[in-house]
Amino acid sequence: MRKILNSIFCLGLLTASSSLMVAAPKGDAAKGKEIAGEQCAVCHNTDSDEKKMGPALKGLYKRGKLKNGKPVTDANVKAVINAGGSGMPAYQDMMTDEEKDHVIAFLKTI
Repeated sequence: MRKILNSIFCLGLLTASSSLMVAAPKGDAAKGKEIAGEQCAVCHNTDSDEKKMGPALKGLYKRGKLKNGKPVTDANVKAVINAGGSGMPAYQDMMTDEEKDHVIAFLKTI
């Protein structure tokens, strides 16, 4: 009986500790700022809410939805970067996944 209780206790500890583990954030915001300055700033403001050719990116992660109506998540933001649309070119092959992760990390800071 004691072995069963110890096993249950250990299983509970493993479950609790795994739920507390947080995935390491992807991307480097400083690198993302540099990439966004080169790739995104031509069409998007990152330091104001004013629209350029494309919508401002400042506060993107504080908004509830993207322009396409989908929630602001890393996956949805990356999908927009990859596919482009509404005049924005597709960056699927123009940026690496690592560069996109850097840009997303930067967007979370503004």
